[in-house]
Amino acid sequence: TVNVVDTTAPVVTPNGDTPTVELGATYVDAGATATDLSGDVTVVTTGTVDTNTVGSYTLTYTATDASGNVGTASRTVNVVDTTAPVFTSSATFSAEENQTAIGNVTAFDLAEVTFTVSGNELAITSSGVLSFVTAPDYETKTEYTATVTASDASSNSATQEITVNITNDPYDDETGTNTVTST
Repeated sequence: TVNVVDTTAPVVTPNGDTPTVELGATYVDAGATATDLSGDVTVVTTGTVDTNTVGSYTLTYTATDASGNVGTASRTVNVVDTTAPVFTSSATFSAEENQTAIGNVTAFDLAEVTFTVSGNELAITSSGVLSFVTAPDYETKTEYTATVTASDASSNSATQEITVNITNDPYDDETGTNTVTST
């Protein structure tokens, strides 16, 4: 008695190269092909790629022939973020003297953005609330400039030169007593 058996698993080969996908982009898998001595086999793909989250994802390709032999191969898909935040707020602000609030700096990015500011006259929270360290006096200085940096979780960053123009409080005299003299 001669038994002809198939103990050879299908050979599974991923199509294309190992892909890198930008955060937020659409990923279309190139799939895989399988060859087997017994003829055509179907390749089944398992795994997912979340293009909204930076990371490495594994897709597994499996082919089973008529004799139950199983062949597998895998592919790693890397989701990366190489895009810097884009400022969406104005580069010019206006603030009244004798108070510290200025306004909000905003930037668009698919990941969370944090902000920093240059110098020691202005302060900014990580969420973009811009203020003066010390309330300005119009009679002393009418314009402040600084560089704001917006950074995302992948260390991509963009900068914007900002200008804050100080407006005069008409009810404030030079002594700061909030009195008005009229004739």
